[in-house]
Amino acid sequence: MAERIQILKNDLGFEIEGDLEIVDRVRGGNRSAYSILVRRHQKGLMRLAMRFMKDSDAAEDIVQESFIKAFERLNSFEGRASFKSWLFQIAVNTAKNRLRDRHGRGNMNIDDVPLAVDARAESTLVHCSVAEIIQKYVDDLPLKQKTALVLRIYEDLSFKEIAEIMDCPYDTAKANYRHALMKLKDELSNQPDLRHWTEESGGFFMEMHRKVAEAES
Repeated sequence: MAERIQILKNDLGFEIEGDLEIVDRVRGGNRSAYSILVRRHQKGLMRLAMRFMKDSDAAEDIVQESFIKAFERLNSFEGRASFKSWLFQIAVNTAKNRLRDRHGRGNMNIDDVPLAVDARAESTLVHCSVAEIIQKYVDDLPLKQKTALVLRIYEDLSFKEIAEIMDCPYDTAKANYRHALMKLKDELSNQPDLRHWTEESGGFFMEMHRKVAEAES
C-alpha cells in the first residue's frame, strides 16, 4: 500500500482530506463522500478528455463514464498509485475506446487521432496562428507520445504519474515525452520566422528548448 496521504491544510488553514482517506470513507459505506473526489478532479479530467475528444459534449461523456467506472471499481484500487493517476488512466483508456468505436475498430489507427492542444500565443504568420501550427505537429505524433506530452506539459504530472496512467515503465514514459519534444523542436526549428513572432511566441520557442533539455537530463 502506498504511503498514506495525510490530512492537508489549505491557505486558509482548513483541513483537507487526502484522496486515500476519502476512498476509505466511500469503501466504508459513506457513498456520498465520492462527490468530494468528483468535485476535486472533474476539471482536470475534463481538460484531459477535451484533448482527446475535441468536443465538449463527448468530453463530458468521457468524464461521467470515467467517474462511474472508478466508483464501480473502487474496491480494486490498491493505492499503489495515487487516486488521480488511477482515475486518469481510466479516462485515457475510455477515450481511446470511444475513439475506436467512433471510427470503427477495424478501420482506424489510434495514432492518427488528433489530440487537441491549447496554445496561448495568438499571433499569426501567413494567416496561420501559432496554435494551428503547433496543433498540426502534435497531431502527427504517435498517440503514446501525444499522451505523454499532454500529461506532462498541460497537466503538469510527474513522470511517475504518467507511467502509471499509461501503464508503462518510468523510462518509457519519459522517452515518449522526450521523443515528442524533440520532434516538435525539430519541426518548429524549421520555421525561420518563429523567433520573430510576438514575444509570447518567442517565449514558447525558448520554453520548448528548456523542456527538451529537462527531458534529456
